[in-house]
Amino acid sequence: MRKLIMAGLGALLLTGCTTPQQRAATMQAEMNEMMVIYGPACARLGYVSNSDQWRDCVLQLSAKEDAQRWGHPSYSVGYGRGRWGFGGMWGPHW
Repeated sequence: MRKLIMAGLGALLLTGCTTPQQRAATMQAEMNEMMVIYGPACARLGYVSNSDQWRDCVLQLSAKEDAQRWGHPSYSVGYGRGRWGFGGMWGPHW
């Protein structure tokens, strides 16, 4: 039983280790999903598809929904980096 628990714990720890390429692929998949969900609304608002303004609109709509659902945006849109390098509301902004 102890070996099974240790093997499970080892597997769990290894799944937390991701390469930069895997993280980039995950972020790209999340962005693709946001573009499918919010892209049509941004196009109806008058933004040219796949333009910088359209992408900003997609990110802002996603952040707005996250804020409504969870009480905070999932990433820092329009915020500077804080004192310790964190985006969003962490630390002073200058």
